Amino acid sequence: MEEMEEELKCPVCGSFYREPIILPCSHNLCQACARNILVQTPESESPQSRRASGSAASDYDYLDLDKMSLYSEADSGYGSYGGFASAPTTPCQKSPNGVRVFPPAAPPPPPAALAPPPPPRSACLTCPQCHRSLGLDERGLRGFPRNRLLEAVIDRYQQGRAAALRCQLCEKAPKEAAVMCEQCDVFYCEPCRLRCHPPRGPLAKHRLVPPAQGRVSRRLSPRKISTCTDHELENHSMYCVQCKSPVCYQCLEEGKHSSHEVKALGAMWKLHKSQLSQALNGLSDRAKEAKEFLVQLRNMVQQIQENSVEFEACLVAQCDALIDALNRRKAQLLSRVNKEHEHKLKVVRDQISHCTVKLRQTTGLMEYCLEVIKENDPSGFLQISDALIRRVHLTEDQWGKGTLTPRMTTDFDLNLDNAPLLQSIHQLDFVQMKVSSPVPAPPILQLEECCTHNNSATLSWKQPPLSTVQVEGYILELDDGNGGQFREVYVGKETMCTVDGLHFNSTYSARVKAFNKTGVSPYSKTLVLQTSEGTKRHQEPNIPNSL
Repeated sequence: MEEMEEELKCPVCGSFYREPIILPCSHNLCQACARNILVQTPESESPQSRRASGSAASDYDYLDLDKMSLYSEADSGYGSYGGFASAPTTPCQKSPNGVRVFPPAAPPPPPAALAPPPPPRSACLTCPQCHRSLGLDERGLRGFPRNRLLEAVIDRYQQGRAAALRCQLCEKAPKEAAVMCEQCDVFYCEPCRLRCHPPRGPLAKHRLVPPAQGRVSRRLSPRKISTCTDHELENHSMYCVQCKSPVCYQCLEEGKHSSHEVKALGAMWKLHKSQLSQALNGLSDRAKEAKEFLVQLRNMVQQIQENSVEFEACLVAQCDALIDALNRRKAQLLSRVNKEHEHKLKVVRDQISHCTVKLRQTTGLMEYCLEVIKENDPSGFLQISDALIRRVHLTEDQWGKGTLTPRMTTDFDLNLDNAPLLQSIHQLDFVQMKVSSPVPAPPILQLEECCTHNNSATLSWKQPPLSTVQVEGYILELDDGNGGQFREVYVGKETMCTVDGLHFNSTYSARVKAFNKTGVSPYSKTLVLQTSEGTKRHQEPNIPNSL
């Protein structure tokens, strides 16, 4: 649950959302924070006027704070904005999250008698997360729907964190609640109950329950039904497919949704809940793989340390055997071992830290989505469901782009040749530390992209993530399907190849190696492929066309 807390805090004030509103970019903002960062802009420069004038500007209008001359040359915190040099602006403030907050600009001074009137000004709001510039209509902030579903999640989260329910009528230090009145909806300690809620008179018929039961009944009580932002007396009853927002019947009859396709609110609520649940299943699998990957990385740290100790002991034994002439070189090699050790540990630990942060964010998003799914407010859910579904899919895609592949191997390589003794002392060096152009590292077969279909096989490979050696091409080899010798079926620069004309119901072994001007790399790991069953005889495989 702690990971979800980041989803429940305002990016401006850094506290839990208070009366959150949903911006058109799908982000949330406290209503008070939104009021604080409103900026008054000339009507001719507002996003609506720019779009109406047919300008080629992007849909995302960014508020360039560096061009607003908010700071004077003396760095006093005052300056001019919008062409009114004589009107000082209010100094900007900074939120706990580093967002620059600008209070509403002061109105310009009255123009002179002969001066032209200033252009009309309209309110503009810049989202602190995506920096999209949003124009407000005549309703102001009331035109943005309120995110009651997020309020419910925050309320439940804060109640879950509370160690004990406290009395709501104690004046100083609230005592632990003893009962809760279902009719008054108030938690009482024993002294406050005797003083404020006596068991006689009109209060005698009230039902007092234990605090835990009262919290459950309060949580299960029906919440307020959200009303339409355009027609405050109407409840949301339909869902506009084109605008992706809940609407009321009056919106369909006389509003901007009259010609749009609409569907039943309950049906779309269930559909979007199902879509979000399915998306969460995929993200949950990625989170599980990430946890297993973290275990693998931590094991790599231990293995690197063990291999380092073992390798260092072997190196010391070999260097000591070469007596005096080898001792001078031994110190240099030990230093390189330690540097390689630190480098490997740093790379793996950095990857552990990066993966841990990403997993924490993923877990927080998952827990937030699960809490959202528990809510029974269809309109509130549909207001944020599209954005949540996109975020879940985007987070899942980020886990699939090689994130769960180790960036460092645990092996230590040393080119050691002690046969010529003194002649070889100055030739001892690490393979990874050679200045000359080395041969490429063995490619890695991408198992998730390798497959067979009927009597053809598709193979895909890539270079190791940290490899910086230039590769000129690859050689793909395949055996005859009966455990025979390997032979080349593809030579080229592509990293994917399809081999056709294989035998049906046969088992093939495939391997690939890279080459450059220096030489050829070792083979990759051998991959075993099984073709589909068939009865017809087929010729030997031909050299395929690269994809």
